[in-house]
Amino acid sequence: MPVHPVPAIALVAASVALLAGCTAGTAPAPASPTASTGLTIDNCGFEVSFDAAPERVVTIKSTSTEMLLALGLGDRIVGTAFQDGPVPEEWAAEAAGLVSVADKVPGEEAVLDLEPDLVYAGWESNFSVDGAGERSELASLGVASYVSPAACQSSGQPAKLTFDEIFREIDEVGRIFGAEDAAESLVESQRAELVALQPVTGSPTAFWFSSGSDTPYSGGDIGAPQLVMETAGLTNIVTGVNATWTPLSWEAVIDADPDVIVLVDAAWNSVDKKIAYLEGNPATAQLTAVREHRYAVIPFPAGEAGVRSVSAAVSLAQQVRELHLP
Repeated sequence: MPVHPVPAIALVAASVALLAGCTAGTAPAPASPTASTGLTIDNCGFEVSFDAAPERVVTIKSTSTEMLLALGLGDRIVGTAFQDGPVPEEWAAEAAGLVSVADKVPGEEAVLDLEPDLVYAGWESNFSVDGAGERSELASLGVASYVSPAACQSSGQPAKLTFDEIFREIDEVGRIFGAEDAAESLVESQRAELVALQPVTGSPTAFWFSSGSDTPYSGGDIGAPQLVMETAGLTNIVTGVNATWTPLSWEAVIDADPDVIVLVDAAWNSVDKKIAYLEGNPATAQLTAVREHRYAVIPFPAGEAGVRSVSAAVSLAQQVRELHLP
């Protein structure tokens, strides 16, 4: 998804408290350090082989970092980069000692200085000549690479994201690291959360405000925002867009006049400025959701496909219910 810095304000205390208490499932015990050998997978059309479980991992984007933390594999992380926000409280202690390589996508030299045996990225675009290095180049140097499958673009992108696809990544990462039991436990926990989830009734409409000012970016028909909203019982105002993320015009948002606006909070793109923009722009200030302060807040890492997607849907449904929509 394109990254556009946005204007943004102070969050409602109740929403912050709600999200702070939201979890992504029970944290499993640390995994065994040994994995099955001879594992070869197709990842975004790129073949990756593992002779042993990775011991030194650089994670790019919060989704990859949090995947390893959720599986009890934080001790394998030798460096992180491009983190979108703080990790949930349940992983905070383990994450406290992690070393940041770069605020955005790190360069190949900075990555290689850490002597990783795996670079695990949340976006396929993180691997490039100007980024962490091309995947083939890293492979020639003995460094494996892995992209969150839901973020594949060149090949293997899901036709429409489902929780089964997210659980497949959890299972696959478990196999890569020899942490199959931890992966199975995490998936079982998240499936139980989905069963207990209470969707909003009435299918209220929602605008997923991810980033942008002149041109807002939102969730299309096939990605994590769509999955989270529909699971929570909301109707995405974006329809007929076969993409995970998409630019919109403010005219389209105003015409749709959504019942709720989902504000995505990122370390580099805060909610505060988004609300300031919405309430300070004469056109968007007339939106019903803005006049009535019908905002729900989702941390950026929870809005991308990963171990926090289930908790994001649970939190979103709860926040919207508490708005007491007419």
